[in-house]
Formats: sequence, C-alpha cells, structure tokens
Amino acid sequence: MPRLDASELARRLGLHAKAACRHYLSNGHRQGNYWLVGDARNAPGRSMFVRLRASPKGPPGHWTDAATGEHGDMLDIVREALGLVDFKDVADEARRFLNQPHPEPEDAARDRKPGALPSGSPEAARRLFGISRPIRGTLAQTYLRGRGITDISGLSSLRFHPRCYYRPDEHSPRRALPALIAAVTDLDDRLTGAHRTWLAPGGSGKAEVDTPRRAMGDLLGHGIRFGAADDVLAAGEGIETVLSPRMVLPGMPMLAATSAAHLAAILFPATLRRLYVLRDRDPAGDGTRDRLVERAASAGIEVLVLSPRLEDFNEDLRHHGPEALLELIRPQLAPQDACRFMALAA
Repeated sequence: MPRLDASELARRLGLHAKAACRHYLSNGHRQGNYWLVGDARNAPGRSMFVRLRASPKGPPGHWTDAATGEHGDMLDIVREALGLVDFKDVADEARRFLNQPHPEPEDAARDRKPGALPSGSPEAARRLFGISRPIRGTLAQTYLRGRGITDISGLSSLRFHPRCYYRPDEHSPRRALPALIAAVTDLDDRLTGAHRTWLAPGGSGKAEVDTPRRAMGDLLGHGIRFGAADDVLAAGEGIETVLSPRMVLPGMPMLAATSAAHLAAILFPATLRRLYVLRDRDPAGDGTRDRLVERAASAGIEVLVLSPRLEDFNEDLRHHGPEALLELIRPQLAPQDACRFMALAA
C-alpha cells in the first residue's frame, strides 16, 4: 500500500468502519447506524458511538463518547484500543488492517435484494414506521395499559407492527414478533430512526428474547417526542419512564432518548429555557443527569431534576397510582410550570 497521510488513513478506515469496530472494539455491538461500546479502549458499555455510514452529521468512522465528551476518528480508536503511543505504530497497524480483505460498501450494496434498504439505516426506519399502524386497539395499547399508561391520546410517535422481524444476531434466523414501534426524530421533526419493543403474545409484557428493545437509524442527539418543545421540555431514558409523568402532566412536551447515553447527548431546541431531567435511580442515570446538567447549563438552560420514589417513574405509577405520582412531582416543579401544566392534569 502506498504511504498515506493521517487524514487519508482515517478516511479509508472509516470506509470499513463496521469491520474495524468488530476488530478493535469487540466488546461493542451495532445499533442502527452506530457501533456502541464503553470507550475507545474497548471497555464494555454503551456510552461511545462510532458512525458506521456517512450521514449529514459527518463521515463514517467518526465517534463521540457521551460520557466524557471525547471524539475522534478511526485512527484514535486504533491507538487507544491497542495502547499505542507513537504515530508510526498507529499508522503501521492501520495499513496492516487495510491490507486485509474487507468487503467494500459497493459489494454489500450489490448483494442486497433489489428494492431492499440497508439494514439499520434511517431509510429502513422510515419504511418500518410507515408500514406500522396506530396503537389504539392493538397489543401495543394492551402493553402500555399493563404498565399503567392508560392515556394514549396524542401519541402519534408510537405505532404497532404485528410481525416485526427479530433476530439475536446477524448470523441467527429471524422471527416475526409483535412490536411497539417508536419514531425517533430530530429538532426539525424529521424521522431519523425507529425504536422497537418486541412484545409477548397478548401484549402482557415484553417478548422473552435476549434484547427486547432495539433502535435503528440515526439516533445520536435525537429522541422520541411527545409534544413539540418550546421553552420547556422534560426528557428521560425509556418510553415508559417518560409516558408515566405525562399521565399527570399531559401538556408538558416530553422526550424519550432510548438510553442513558443517548439522553446525555440530546440536542436542545433553540427556544428551550428550562429542562426537566426524569431521573432513573441507578448509577447510569446519575451519570447521565450530571452530564446533561453540565451541557444544559453551558447553553444557558435551567435544569431541574425530577426524582422518582422507587427505581423509576413507571414503578411509581404502577405501584402507587397517578394521584400519588402527581403529589410526588408537584413540589419538584418550578412554580410557574406547576400552574401552567398541572392545571391541564386536574
């Protein structure tokens, strides 16, 4: 291979981002258009996102660690994952990797069936959401009701698919299971991804599979939106965590980020003045809260943390009911928001 400068090495590694992540970040896994792992040193976890395909946000191979704010390209991953110090060693390792055979993106595109969309892409997410149906009268509504969420008005970002494909990994056969489908959108309300919760027969709970929740598409910075945010927004991790306080604050715009790492990285509307963080009582939730508070404060946004009595707000709702949840949340709100949003819940 001819001698290449750092930028060209990084670009070429990015063209093989998926193969490089499998090799150097073996403790991670693919989710949508990203490879998720703990950090650039290959620690287990989900806080670091490596982009696998080009998107409007940038080229493939670029990464961000939501836990630390660090970011970089594939050369940084080679350096950190192998503990290399000298750039010569990093470059030699990158050339060695690139000299090995790896399927080119064009080959993968040729191998797809005519009309098929790239697996996990925003386009595939848009198609999945488009062929799904409103949740009223479906197993998705039954599932939410079982979680104490009985008000489904205004939940246009949620749909139901009776036969959504699931497989544990890309080498296993796929199964068709009922699923709650959620639209992941950006600040301009463009659908960039989809979140799937596979359901048990009858909607009694989540399906008994290894990972009943998965997301696809372009997720970083975006979320599942319930209402359009203006000056106030409440944000949490999971769909059920967010829909629970919405039961008693139906007029407050809310966002589910799908995970702690994604919550730490949400993008703020330009008009946002106050952000409520719906806390989960676990170490990941506490770390997310601290990072989000710091980011919002640096943007001039006031942050108030709403804390559940139990592990999360859905547990509070299911065990104590909406009236007790209302009394728990009321004193944690800014006075003006208590008047503004709780009047709608009365």
